[in-house]
Amino acid sequence: MDKQDVPVITLDGPSASGKGTIARLVAQALGFHYLDSGALYRLVALAAMKRNIDASDEQSVVDIARQLNAGFRGGSIWLDGEDVSDDVRTEACGEYASRIARYPALRIELLERQRNFRKLPGLIADGRDMGSVIFPDATLKIYLTASEEERASRRHKQLMEKGINANITDLIQALGARDERDSNRSSSPLQQSEDACLLDTTGLGIDQVVARVLDMYAEACKA
Repeated sequence: MDKQDVPVITLDGPSASGKGTIARLVAQALGFHYLDSGALYRLVALAAMKRNIDASDEQSVVDIARQLNAGFRGGSIWLDGEDVSDDVRTEACGEYASRIARYPALRIELLERQRNFRKLPGLIADGRDMGSVIFPDATLKIYLTASEEERASRRHKQLMEKGINANITDLIQALGARDERDSNRSSSPLQQSEDACLLDTTGLGIDQVVARVLDMYAEACKA
């Protein structure tokens, strides 16, 4: 079977919109593989941070990506043989990743690595440009979003559960700045593609959102 025949659901949207949680649960429900594209950028960021490389040093960041020894196993994220699942979820790593994600050379370097996740029985991929750039022929494209306040509240809850102190006001400001940076970068900006379905999750529970995505996929398969 040609790779293009493998079904793909893309889930794009801003930070803390719930993409990762929803994507994992939908993948589990369908028995699909799962690609957390943001984790790849965070892995590059973490590797660069460990080497004290400044985020403005584009070439060094690209070199890091080229040699990246990372993987996803058993629900964990690994870098150089170490489980870094918690490390890549810190605000510092996310901020660094957002800054370097604008580099076209880095995005090109990671493009094929992401496309290689496309395997039977199917794939659900979440990120910023999954439907617009990485998998433009996806079976179903969804743009997932929520209000800034709700996204900040979700991120605050995640951080507190991990024992990390955070301020809601600061998180709202940080999310706003990240949204602006992601939306205005020259390479693969965050945007809802014309053929993507908008799904606003403000006020919705996780189970409700998962059910809607599954329904949308079922309808897409009938088309």
